[in-house]
Amino acid sequence: MKNPSSKSRAHRDKIPVFLLTGFLGSGKSTLLNHVLQQRDFGDTAVIINEFGDVALDHNLVRVGETRITRATTGCLCCTMGSDVRSTLHELLATADSGEITFDRVIIETTGLADPAPIVNQLLPGGVAAFGLADHIVARNFELAGVITLVDVLTAELTIENQFEASKQIAFADRLVLTKTDLARETAKQKDIARLRVQLGALNSSVPIIDWRDNDFDPAKLFLPRPYRPVDLGDDVTSWLALESAIASEESDPVNMDSDKAGIARHGARIRTFAIVREQPVDAAAFLQFLKLLTDSAGPSLLRVKGIVSLEEEPDRPRIVHAVQHVVYPHSVLDHWPDDDHRTRLVFITDGVEPDPVKQLFEASLSSQSPLVERALTMIKTGMTKVFRSGAIQMVRVWKF
Repeated sequence: MKNPSSKSRAHRDKIPVFLLTGFLGSGKSTLLNHVLQQRDFGDTAVIINEFGDVALDHNLVRVGETRITRATTGCLCCTMGSDVRSTLHELLATADSGEITFDRVIIETTGLADPAPIVNQLLPGGVAAFGLADHIVARNFELAGVITLVDVLTAELTIENQFEASKQIAFADRLVLTKTDLARETAKQKDIARLRVQLGALNSSVPIIDWRDNDFDPAKLFLPRPYRPVDLGDDVTSWLALESAIASEESDPVNMDSDKAGIARHGARIRTFAIVREQPVDAAAFLQFLKLLTDSAGPSLLRVKGIVSLEEEPDRPRIVHAVQHVVYPHSVLDHWPDDDHRTRLVFITDGVEPDPVKQLFEASLSSQSPLVERALTMIKTGMTKVFRSGAIQMVRVWKF
């Protein structure tokens, strides 16, 4: 392995950067955990982008010597991609000081990320370099692939309702179908066949890989290769051109306002919030809470991810995942990843407000049926008001 600090910057080979994306719950952290356990991936720097006020994802990636960097608790595509370049520059400086070594970088985006501004930051000439750090990053790193994961259980509805999911698919040079092992029925297999046609319409040049195929090697997804947006179609090149124009305008000091810079790309209905609880929770009551929430919110529950302390076994935390109407089997850790042993749940919703969800959580744990019913009514009523209001989820909402 070549230490990035072992050569002068002028003569060093560029370090490949891979973008790992996919909508909420598609399995990005699971794939990362699988790949990083392989010996050849010990010298990998991973940048994890989180969406929400409570940082959690970096605790769910289990690694040995791999360098983990948490970029933000916002969405990289909402910060003009600036966190991408600044984080890469920080990694390079740390390597040059001799503290770490790495020969590849994997950026795991939040499931809501629009890939266009991030890709633009990593392509030669995609966005003008405005400072020394930008020039250093451009000379030392190159985009070597965009991998998009697609959850076959929720993809059709997600693509229909969430524009970011379509863009993630369009920008991919590798598409990976996940959770196909959970779709064994004949009807589900027909759904997957129909999904493949839909994916082909969004991106006709990309290979579509089934994670559960016997000959699938996830490590091959992260072999460096030329990433050419022109091969991905007119939509991709047009989106990149638009992002270049936006970034150029926002980087102009005349137009820059520190209080107004940035773009909220995910629509006024998108909510992210967290529940944190100091004391362990009862397992049966917690499972009942998840079932009630997924049944009542359905497609509007974009994501629940968390680490949970149970009264029955507080020293072995549970990792919890739910997407829309599906609660996935919990995984059990042998120990807590850090000194924080609190239950931490992060929610991303479309039109579901935080307060009723928090009330449902507390009412479920205390087995107060009237309060449970009240919270469920508030969740359903709130969703109805949002969707009847005629609100349109904007692809881009400017902040003035």
